[in-house]
Amino acid sequence: MGTDTFWDDVEDHLVRYIPAFTPRIIERAQGSYVYASQGNAILDFTSGQMSAVLGHSHPAIVEAVADSVASMAHLFSGMLSRPVVTLAKRLSESLPDHLTKMLLLTTGAEANEAALKMAKLYTGRYEIVSFDRSWHGMTSGAAAATFSAGRRGYGPVLPGNLTLPTPNAYRSPFRNADGSYDWQAELEYGFATVDTQSTGSLAACLVEPILSSGGIVELPPGYLARLKEMCVERGMLLIVDEAQTGLGRTGAMYAFEHHGVAPDILTLSKTLGAGLPVAAVMTSDEIERLCAERGFLFYTTHASDPLAAVVANTVLDVIAREGLVERAAKLGDHLTDRLTDLQSRYEVVGDVRGRGLLQGIELVTDKETKAPADALGAAITTACLERGLHMNIVQLPGMGGIFRIAPPLTIAEAELDSGLDILEESIRAATPLAGHPSDVGVET
Repeated sequence: MGTDTFWDDVEDHLVRYIPAFTPRIIERAQGSYVYASQGNAILDFTSGQMSAVLGHSHPAIVEAVADSVASMAHLFSGMLSRPVVTLAKRLSESLPDHLTKMLLLTTGAEANEAALKMAKLYTGRYEIVSFDRSWHGMTSGAAAATFSAGRRGYGPVLPGNLTLPTPNAYRSPFRNADGSYDWQAELEYGFATVDTQSTGSLAACLVEPILSSGGIVELPPGYLARLKEMCVERGMLLIVDEAQTGLGRTGAMYAFEHHGVAPDILTLSKTLGAGLPVAAVMTSDEIERLCAERGFLFYTTHASDPLAAVVANTVLDVIAREGLVERAAKLGDHLTDRLTDLQSRYEVVGDVRGRGLLQGIELVTDKETKAPADALGAAITTACLERGLHMNIVQLPGMGGIFRIAPPLTIAEAELDSGLDILEESIRAATPLAGHPSDVGVET
């Protein structure tokens, strides 16, 4: 397709499923870069759709896909192959003892749909609690539990979806006498409102350990443990959605490990396929057994596909062989240092948050008032792209623009620094007055 008609053809033939497409024609992708027309290299700070943890076109993935497609890519959903059973065993061995059973699927929304159906069937209840900045997918059940976007104009969602306030330490109104964040009071308040609204049919709480589309909000230390206790008190299951945080990105194999709390059901996607459509639900023998006895049905065209299993097994191989969990922790510390340095020197960088290689900065017009910088994010995004860096900005009501930084776990430290240098240049270019470093004597 020639570049002379490309954007006309886009206008004529593509459904706009997001507000705007990135104004570049991408021809290929390799490692930490995507390449636009005429060979322009763009450093990818989003790992594709927060998924390509091994970078683009990793040789091991390319080889595994080629071999699988040549031998066995897809089967009747009732047939099983060795790669699927091998993956189930390997994931089980990487998880707490009770998470032994796997359902292999293709997308994160699909995995969350299956997890929610399991929770409802197991408990005999239907109410689902999630954060008010959550994102769990765009299919019906997952979308009903998604509150950060996409709720207007489509009519009623599934009944029984309730919210907890997102534990955003930077903006929460819940404060101790000394001004510090009081997440305990916020969580107690949140469940009090849930209890008031509930019809007595609470089935599960579905949460992300770090809300990504919700603005890179990490659960405070102790929060997940208390949340689990409150779920147990109400007979609810805890479902943890690790679409973006699983498989090493946060410096642990799974982000829930940082909290010392294991879920009843775990969903994986994005990172499990390293950019290819792979997802999984992991749960206990007890939950699987009772659901099976009650006729659990989640029959999809690509359930237990061998290609998906081969890809996921290869991802596990590469993560172990290249020490990517430890690498994400080390590079994450470096990323934090660079971002907090920006925060100390630029008035518009209000907050730095996240963990490992999933971090973010929130843009404000004034650090004292934390006034959102609604227009600034788009300007910095454009400036970054012009300089060869792809950044993703999340815009949420009442919050400043939040840049999500999630490069591949294979990114070189020099590439990470190059991207952060471009980010700083772009902040300076987009904020000619407020963007200047505040420290006297800092070279610009």
